[in-house]
Amino acid sequence: MKMHLAELNVGRLVAPTDDPRVREFMDNLDLINGLGKQMPGFVWMMEGSGEPGKGNTDAGIGGDPQFVANLTVWEDVESLERFVWGTVHRQFYDRRETWFEVMRDMHFVMWWVPEGHQPTLEEALDRLARRQREGDTDDAFGWDWLRAARMHKTHGCRPSAA
Repeated sequence: MKMHLAELNVGRLVAPTDDPRVREFMDNLDLINGLGKQMPGFVWMMEGSGEPGKGNTDAGIGGDPQFVANLTVWEDVESLERFVWGTVHRQFYDRRETWFEVMRDMHFVMWWVPEGHQPTLEEALDRLARRQREGDTDDAFGWDWLRAARMHKTHGCRPSAA
């Protein structure tokens, strides 16, 4: 069975989505998400309200509208790395502390899913909780767990908010 790579990244915005402090981030969500969807190796993305500029920000985790999630599926780690580190996405990643609170807990997880599977936010949050409890395992891991992952080592994956 062919497997794809799922990833969940969560963060808490420093302000509500309509606040000027996060305007630049919100104004570029459609651009970045659209770019991701056009990348070779992109498979699926959890969609939000469908409203322009909203992305997945209406998924509010735990009833907190500022706590947002990005959940995607990719054919392989190389495809995800090319998007994260090799496109304009990198510029937004490098500035994440401008728009997101610094998280004390681990906020990123990846895992393998069967081709055609679209994980739910609940499933993804469960994987994140597993990684928080157990560290990297075959069922829930970060970049360093994947031997094929290379770009994150040279492109400065430093800990931060989202």
